[in-house]
Formats: sequence, C-alpha cells, structure tokens
Amino acid sequence: MTKSDLAAIYRDYIACLNRQDWPALGRFVHDDVAHNAQTVGLPGYRAMLERDFREIPDLNFKIALLISDPPHIACRLTFDCTPVGKFLGLDVNGRRVSFCENVFYAFHDEKIRQVWSVIDKAAIEAQL
Repeated sequence: MTKSDLAAIYRDYIACLNRQDWPALGRFVHDDVAHNAQTVGLPGYRAMLERDFREIPDLNFKIALLISDPPHIACRLTFDCTPVGKFLGLDVNGRRVSFCENVFYAFHDEKIRQVWSVIDKAAIEAQL
C-alpha cells in the first residue's frame, strides 16, 4: 500500500466518523482493534465512539496534520466543541472548548489494528 493510498483510507475513516456511519466502521477498523494498548475489538471501539458523540453532540474530527508511512499513520486532530457534562474528568458542562489529539495508528490488512491516542487535557483546563 502506498503512502497516498493509506492516507486516503484514513481520510475516508474520518469522514465515516463525522457522519456517524457506524455500520461502515468495520470497513476501516479491524475486528481485534486495540486502543491505548487495550484490546477493545470493533464492538468496543464503536461503543467508545458512540459514547463520545453522546457526550459531545457537536463532535467533529478535523485533520490538522497527517503523516502516512505504511503501515502507520500519525495524525493531529483538532476539535472545537461543547461537551455536555464532564469530559476527561473536567466539568465542561456545555462550554465550548478547543483542543487537539495526537494519534498514531497501525494498520493491518488495510484496517486500523492499533490506536495510540493522547488528548491535550491541559489546553481544556486552561479554557475552563
């Protein structure tokens, strides 16, 4: 798989998330996906994303930086949103916050198999 092919798959994955097209998630995410070193499987990964959208109704993933080096993707995602209650243990309660997430992905068979994610919680704390 070329760098541009992998980047295109990743962009399609982000579009799938933003549409909340959960039935299509399996086209992009491996059945045995792990998130931050914990195997959650596709059902657990989907449940995590569905929970995120319940807690942040205006959630929208925006790619700020994307580096493709098959079989890996490194991405900086930006968010400008209003979580309805607690978010990362912080009492956001409907206030608008902006933050970034740095994420690394490992692909297997053209699907996301490993996800390592770090959210800039300090940026949110500074806004509250």
